[in-house]
Amino acid sequence: MNFQNEFTCLCALRGATTCENNSVESITLAVEALLVELVSRNNLIPDQIISVTFSVTSDLDACFPASIARKKTGWGKVALLDCQQMFVKDDLSKCIRLLAYVFLPNDQIPQNPYLGKAKNLRPDR
Repeated sequence: MNFQNEFTCLCALRGATTCENNSVESITLAVEALLVELVSRNNLIPDQIISVTFSVTSDLDACFPASIARKKTGWGKVALLDCQQMFVKDDLSKCIRLLAYVFLPNDQIPQNPYLGKAKNLRPDR
């Protein structure tokens, strides 16, 4: 599908979540939950998703969040990238953030999911 027309706009979506532990299992659960919320809240199909950049705090190094997203059905054309979040004193620990570029209908209000302890990052959401 071609989503670039007068009925769609390119939008940047944000989101974040936290993990209980620095383990493949914990990171996988957190990333999968975050992606489910991102997709469901914004009624996305993979063809609408251009790219997702994940950043993680330095206390998470058991696996790459992008490798988890890469396994999702239909996400073969989505550009995925991981990076380490800059260190800020007293920042939320074990945090995974994302920035996704997607096509949305012009009249749709973007929904940015903040889950787990990351809800405290954006109490306005």
